[in-house]
Amino acid sequence: MREAKLVLEGNAGPVEILRGIDLTVSRGESLGLVGPSGSGKSSLLMLMGGLERASSGTVRALGQDLSAMDEDGLARFRRGNMGVVFQSFHLIPTMTARENVALALELAGEPDAGERADAELASVGLSHRAGHYPRQMSGGEQQRVALARAWVTRPGILLADEPTGNLDGATGASIMDLLFGLRDLGATLVLVTHAPELAARCDRVVRLADGRVDA
Repeated sequence: MREAKLVLEGNAGPVEILRGIDLTVSRGESLGLVGPSGSGKSSLLMLMGGLERASSGTVRALGQDLSAMDEDGLARFRRGNMGVVFQSFHLIPTMTARENVALALELAGEPDAGERADAELASVGLSHRAGHYPRQMSGGEQQRVALARAWVTRPGILLADEPTGNLDGATGASIMDLLFGLRDLGATLVLVTHAPELAARCDRVVRLADGRVDA
């Protein structure tokens, strides 16, 4: 990512969220993004995932220029290369745990989606919850389903935005153990967090302040 800038239109006119971002993340690296609320951490993660478009500059991932892709191209790239975990889980409420995980495979055109979803749920300790809906599960269980969904396609990049923010300490710790366990299987991990102890588990920590990398 070189000289990336993000400007969003608000009721009071354009608001500059990020400016002058120059950042490289190596393959297989775990990177922690820290900084105060409003510093641009989540916005930067969204740029990395192609979920927001840079107003200027270049965003590249796995050798591909995300800035040059249209929305369909970005969606295809994410399906094949990225897993995203959010603080609020973002599970589809009308689908069971199995269906939420299998959907990621189905969208990617992968075979045996149901069987592979069951295997992934087993890997996060949720075989007994495969037929349950999100409303029937605890926050920690929902986040484990979200992790299974993010990892089931074996993406090269994992993006996590405050994945423990809605969880108690013990549950959050177990989620982070799972997330770093996935990273140990070879994925590049970018983690947005307010928690210093979680950032300390990363290979490198980048601090943001006022939309810039704080040197």
